[in-house]
Amino acid sequence: MKQPTLIDYVFLVVLAIIWASAFFNIKIATYSYGPVTIAFLRILLGAIPVVGLCFFKKIKIEAFSKDWYWFASIGIINLVIPFFLIAYGVQKVQSNLAAILMASTPLSATILSHFFTSNEKINFTKAFGVLLGFSGIVFLFSDNILINENNFLPALIIFFASTFYVIGGLLTLKISNKKNENVTASMLIWATIFLLPITAYVEQPWNLNPRLDSTISLIYLGIFSTGLAWLMRFRILKKNGLVFQAQVAYLIPIFGIILGYIFLNEIITPKVIVAVVAVVLGIYFVRKSSFRKVKSA
Repeated sequence: MKQPTLIDYVFLVVLAIIWASAFFNIKIATYSYGPVTIAFLRILLGAIPVVGLCFFKKIKIEAFSKDWYWFASIGIINLVIPFFLIAYGVQKVQSNLAAILMASTPLSATILSHFFTSNEKINFTKAFGVLLGFSGIVFLFSDNILINENNFLPALIIFFASTFYVIGGLLTLKISNKKNENVTASMLIWATIFLLPITAYVEQPWNLNPRLDSTISLIYLGIFSTGLAWLMRFRILKKNGLVFQAQVAYLIPIFGIILGYIFLNEIITPKVIVAVVAVVLGIYFVRKSSFRKVKSA
């Protein structure tokens, strides 16, 4: 991969902002919509630009091929479950907390990859990064101003949601020989099919009288934070590689805190600052070890 240019870094920062902005928009969407409806419409609207790209580039979508069960399983685990759990948890906690908790995904991935892959074993640097990052999460749960007996469980549920992203990522390795656009489009299609009857039965969104800001946020979540963000991710991966794209993990919790403060006037306590620093440093040490391995390969 060639040396990243200024425009490449601009794309990286914009991707981080779009993904970080998902959290405060989820919060706004919960003012009118239930978590199942949020997950469903986010996936449905997100599928439109990805499927459109596949048609434009003449990429075959294999959602209903012989590998359909992989796409269906990954769609449920990597999209349906975490999208629902995050929307459910954000009803009770600040969006900036969700951004920090979800930033722990690379740390969880390091632990699970050690057991379920042959080339991603934990070493001292990774172990230090994982311990440091999770120490920040534990410290965050001690913040009685933002997390108490009324929202402790929702906060824990958001943290738990990050694990499903990791499991979905590991399952994706089973079909790693397929194009990213095809895999993502197929996942989104199956996730939409799965959630359609559940949404209709459980929440019946056609009976709602939603606020305008909630509807705008939900449309934004689908088109930008899901669909457009995935397309930008493809562009960065193709041009600059996984190592460069992985740096987005450092920026998401930082932008999540800033955007939550700007748009929702969310409280930023000293423990929030300490926690996000610990998580970002933890991700840094985990990535540092992985980057060293890539460079020496």
